[in-house]
Amino acid sequence: MVSTHPPAGATRSLLDRMGIPKPLAFGFLGVLLFMVGDGVESGFIAPFMADHGAGTEVRASYVITAYGITVMLASWLSGALADLWGPRRVMQLGLVVWIVFDVLYLAFALGGENYPLMLVFYGLRGFGYPLFAFGFLVWITATTPPARLGTAVGWFYVAFTGGLPTLGSLVAGTTNPLFGQFATLWIALGIIALGGVICMIGVRERTGFTRLAPPDAQPVQRLTSSLAIIWQNPRVAVACVVRIINTAPEFGFLVFLPTFFGDRIGFGEGGWLTLLAVIYGTNVIFNLVFGAIGDRIGWQRTIATFGGLGCAVTTLMLYFVPLAVGDRYWVAIAVGMLYGIALAGFVPISALVPNLAPENKAGAMALLNLGAGGAAFVGPAIVSLFLGSVGPAGVVIIFAALYVLASVLTMVFLKLPEGSSARTEPEAPPKEAEPEPASA
Repeated sequence: MVSTHPPAGATRSLLDRMGIPKPLAFGFLGVLLFMVGDGVESGFIAPFMADHGAGTEVRASYVITAYGITVMLASWLSGALADLWGPRRVMQLGLVVWIVFDVLYLAFALGGENYPLMLVFYGLRGFGYPLFAFGFLVWITATTPPARLGTAVGWFYVAFTGGLPTLGSLVAGTTNPLFGQFATLWIALGIIALGGVICMIGVRERTGFTRLAPPDAQPVQRLTSSLAIIWQNPRVAVACVVRIINTAPEFGFLVFLPTFFGDRIGFGEGGWLTLLAVIYGTNVIFNLVFGAIGDRIGWQRTIATFGGLGCAVTTLMLYFVPLAVGDRYWVAIAVGMLYGIALAGFVPISALVPNLAPENKAGAMALLNLGAGGAAFVGPAIVSLFLGSVGPAGVVIIFAALYVLASVLTMVFLKLPEGSSARTEPEAPPKEAEPEPASA
């Protein structure tokens, strides 16, 4: 493993002081741009597909659910394949998959308003971004010392959420009125390609160029080990569930909140896209804050309190407060920011999980990534199953209950092994040096 600490006595660079591993710096920029391109569509793709071939919002949610299935599978494979091939090769595969199937989706599915092709091409495109983004996350965890891992992971989620959906929504809010929604989706593809090129050219850290598994490890055995960890170390399986709950509501909200805020509350598409950018712009800032807080007060405590319980409360506020007060935009902005802050409380889970299974960190990360991808499936699936029967209010209550469950699971099960050097308890203040004895 390559340490990203500067040599003892060396002057620390600005990136080091910020907690960004310097050899990976261009990777954070590339992931940011890739996720900006991915996030461009997030605020309007469901209603756009409904109007261009899907027919209804529920049928559009089926397309997004199919996408979520492939995202879930690719998220697991990102860790397992990075173990076998190296993170860089996995990122290359993700970039190619996204570009190929996005072109097919735009040219033949949306362009021809063909619903079956939407299901196929949009679904297969879902293999792309997890291989790219979570492949880079494996690269981070493979090269960053534990004492700084929470902060480095925080920066990853600054880049990830900074693009999806924060800056992506701002791009859409600018380009949709100028060029139209369909042209905006082609612009997004160009941004994704640019981010991929920056990563491939700019990141030269050598650990990610080679497989992380031992040379004699067998591919099938390494792939199955990332699943065997479910029963070998059940705490990692619980962490996977917590990670699903972390962002499942986020992906579910993107299915029905555009209509809720745009039409029912009356903000219109532009108002909704700006609100979405504010929510996740706040989240971007606090991703970094809670990465550092987790390193300081303990990862488990941060996730359970700020993440689980905080999101349970603010999820309810995000829907019911604007519903009660109407089109008071500043109120929606305020409660949206609170939800974005609370959502950042889950950031330390990417630092916690590898340390739950120090003997199989790659397998633990593969399962954690499975949870991250599973959220893209579970959130829209919950909407598809319950929106028609309980309405948006009922779906929001379900999401809030899941956040409470995540808090309970974290406090009960996600305790690090005895003697672990990773952060679980508040860091004790440094002891003052003993005074030198007076010289005779």
